[in-house]
Amino acid sequence: MYFPIADIELNPFIPPAVAFIISFFTSMGGVSGAFLILPFQVSVLGFTTPAVSATNQLFNIVAIPSGVYRYIREGRMVWPLTWVVIIGTLPGVFIGAILRVQYLPDPRNFKMFAGFVLLYIGARLLKDLLKRKNSENNTVSAEEQFQQLVQSYQPEPGQRLKQRQLPKVIIKKFNLSHIVYAFYGQEFDINTPGIIALCFIVGIIGGVYGIGGGAIIAPFFVSFFGLPIYTVAGASLMGTFVTSVAGVIFYQAIAPFYPDVAVAPDWALGFLFGIGGFGGMYCGARLQKFVPAKRIKWILVVCLLFASAKYIFDFLK
Repeated sequence: MYFPIADIELNPFIPPAVAFIISFFTSMGGVSGAFLILPFQVSVLGFTTPAVSATNQLFNIVAIPSGVYRYIREGRMVWPLTWVVIIGTLPGVFIGAILRVQYLPDPRNFKMFAGFVLLYIGARLLKDLLKRKNSENNTVSAEEQFQQLVQSYQPEPGQRLKQRQLPKVIIKKFNLSHIVYAFYGQEFDINTPGIIALCFIVGIIGGVYGIGGGAIIAPFFVSFFGLPIYTVAGASLMGTFVTSVAGVIFYQAIAPFYPDVAVAPDWALGFLFGIGGFGGMYCGARLQKFVPAKRIKWILVVCLLFASAKYIFDFLK
């Protein structure tokens, strides 16, 4: 099958299969998988024009709703955090799109920057994991309590999975300075301006490369703000979805002003990736509660370091 905007010939079964596998694992950590699909499109498929960013964001639009649905259904969406993420990232997405088309039509120079950003976050998360492993603190975290409940739950004969009474997020406070919510008896206090500032920077990066920002936001929530992975995944995915919608619309709108370069998304290719991602994210979000938080964080670390190494290698070769 030929994709005219990407200017590539490809078996139509490959994009959904690749997206399903990637999204299944990354969605558990609140990451759509776009940051891994982008290197696949650029380095494996040879899709290198600015249109690849818009196509990657189109993947997010098609794929993310299934994962968000599962988190909403299970009461693990921190809605105030979601709105703050959206408010912070939206302006950055527009700025990033302009930078991508105007100053970075060749992504090579930015790959080194993106690679080091992901490398820093992955290394920070890895450091936290190793530090906790060597710690003798006997305090049971909210994540561990949640996991223990899931493992110990014994449904009545014939009871369906959706009837499980698992802990839900309880919003305690939400204003311009702080977000406070409780999860399994523990309270988490977040600085609202700090989140907005972080998300603005993430939005710029996401707008340039079409990664949505979840690959950066979710690890920051876990490693810098100390939030449980079981409560931030939904907010991160929802924020990525909304900003991706804005990004695709913006790329499509400015395409006529850049007739010499492909800017608008490759709709067919984006939908094929999205279909696979839709299935992968639903399965990943549905099974997340059965996977230990530490294992999910290790998945994030591996994905971040892999993507970082890929970007840096592509820059140097």
